[in-house]
Amino acid sequence: MSDWFPPPSRPRAVEGGLRARSKRGAIAQQWWSQRFIQVLESMGIGGRLARGRNYARRGQVLELQLDTGAVTARVQGSRARPYRVRVGVPAFGKADWTRVSQALAGDAWYTAKLLSGEMPPDIEELFAGLGLSLFPAGAAELTMDCSCPDWGVPCKHLAAVLYLLAEHFDEDPFAILALRGRDRETLLGAVSALRGGAPADDGEASAGALPLADCLETFFAMPTGLPGRADQGVDPAPPDALLDQLPAVDVTVRGTPLIEALRPVYATPAG
Repeated sequence: MSDWFPPPSRPRAVEGGLRARSKRGAIAQQWWSQRFIQVLESMGIGGRLARGRNYARRGQVLELQLDTGAVTARVQGSRARPYRVRVGVPAFGKADWTRVSQALAGDAWYTAKLLSGEMPPDIEELFAGLGLSLFPAGAAELTMDCSCPDWGVPCKHLAAVLYLLAEHFDEDPFAILALRGRDRETLLGAVSALRGGAPADDGEASAGALPLADCLETFFAMPTGLPGRADQGVDPAPPDALLDQLPAVDVTVRGTPLIEALRPVYATPAG
């Protein structure tokens, strides 16, 4: 019986393909992208992963499309026709995203980090506390398919797509959330509506509610048109008017009721 195997095939050269920015070493840079890559590398098939990184860096991926619950791509291999690649990730339902939005709205720090383009380090714990897994917990949560004849999963074409996807997560952490079913505008709009007291409809922003990202410049500014301003033609309240709102106090200072004793202090202009 012969032990001879045909030499590895070489992919066809591609012009204008999607090329990984990383030239060597790890591809994912941010912690959230590295967590996604850990799922792939936990499968323990180093040879295919190395070839997948090489494909990603050579620009063999012709196109990549991310939608809710799925990533589709075309990858040029050794054959004339590019291979079709699909990676599926379960998306969360509307009820789940409503609970996520409510949890994020309960802590302004999460919203601030997401608005700055970062994934909060403990956001995994937030999802886990709701019984959800933000990142795929393992290969069982990924459905992977490629039209190539390679029997292994993931093949080098799938691996190339996943590495490029991790680089995309580096640039836009909201892509991870979009893969699970909520894009940036919808999620932040829902969180903004909840923080503002307006009802959110199944995790989506209410009609007429501005996304929080669109009103950051004026979020902490004092509103104009406050009542009682002299420049608006309304006589300002006297400085000691606040004392008239106090309940009766049975305290005297040298025979004078406390409120009346304080009135000259309030009536004195600050200087």
